[in-house]
Amino acid sequence: MDLSNENVVHIKKDGIEFLQFRKLLEYKNIINHAYGIGIDRNYRTAKANKQKLDDASYQKAIKDYTDLCCAINSSIEHLVKTKQDHTDTVKIVTQKINEKMPDISEEAYSKTDGLITNKRNIMLSTTNADCILLLFFDPIKKVIANVHSGWKGTLQRISVKTVQKMQKEFNCNTEDIICCICPSIRKCHFEVEKDVKELFEKEFEELKPQEEWIEETIANQKWNIDTVKINQILLQELGLKPENIIDSKICSVCHSDVVHSFRAEREKYGLSTALIELK
Repeated sequence: MDLSNENVVHIKKDGIEFLQFRKLLEYKNIINHAYGIGIDRNYRTAKANKQKLDDASYQKAIKDYTDLCCAINSSIEHLVKTKQDHTDTVKIVTQKINEKMPDISEEAYSKTDGLITNKRNIMLSTTNADCILLLFFDPIKKVIANVHSGWKGTLQRISVKTVQKMQKEFNCNTEDIICCICPSIRKCHFEVEKDVKELFEKEFEELKPQEEWIEETIANQKWNIDTVKINQILLQELGLKPENIIDSKICSVCHSDVVHSFRAEREKYGLSTALIELK
């Protein structure tokens, strides 16, 4: 299956499959990036309870990261991986912790769901299996960010807080920032019950009409929510240009034969990864 569309290109190279955003490829002399796909690849480096995997699974993940980094002409030595926990914490990476090894499961990035840097040769990594991953790039100030925004992160407006931190710490202008939205669960499959529906209605009361991002599917029982649309609206209201918010338009559940999805794979789910790096 080829997932290429007007916004992303699906690349197969030496047994590795990944997506790249056409917009970011316009800056390929400045940045490396990729969204690693293929259910035979698993970028999980810890169990769901944050404990270390068995050695064979961990080494498999390291090999998969190594292969993907090599495929985009980078090195796993540059990798900095968050310890995601559905928070709104965004941290700035100023240097690698390990000189010749990837920074994985480092306490410095514990309970962290977003990373920002303006340093070269630091490969920011997040992982997902339905949650939204957002790649940010300011080509003027040469600042990048990589953010994990599940439905809890979306409720906490982590995408907005990332841009605000880019503004505060690096003097970025919102009109220059590009945001690319990786494959994730979409409205067609993100079905919730009343408790979660009410959380979204309360937090995003100002986003009118709410019918743009929420739909009742079973009367008074089930609703489908468009978390991608919510993030798009929030970022536009913050000042990002609509043409600079680029969506992969790929649902992880619809394409669970290629993209990891918790809702499709359940307890055996694997993880995909998004990478971005300043050269």
